[in-house]
Amino acid sequence: MLRNGLEPWHLLIVAVVLIALFGSKKLPDAARGLGRSLRILKSEARAMREDDAADGTTASTVPHAGRAPAADTATAEPATER
Repeated sequence: MLRNGLEPWHLLIVAVVLIALFGSKKLPDAARGLGRSLRILKSEARAMREDDAADGTTASTVPHAGRAPAADTATAEPATER
């Protein structure tokens, strides 16, 4: 069904629809705003990594970082409905 999921003419149709909806004047402004937002996100993520590195806390030193705690199936109580 989706063998040829995204062909060049699909992109052309999307571009025409975007220009028709937003107009050719607003699209460059929207792209510029999106670019600025991504740059800010990238710099903030880099700053957070540097802060973590300065503190000495990384995912490898924090136990269970990024993982849900494993439940002991032998002693786990069944969920009750409320």
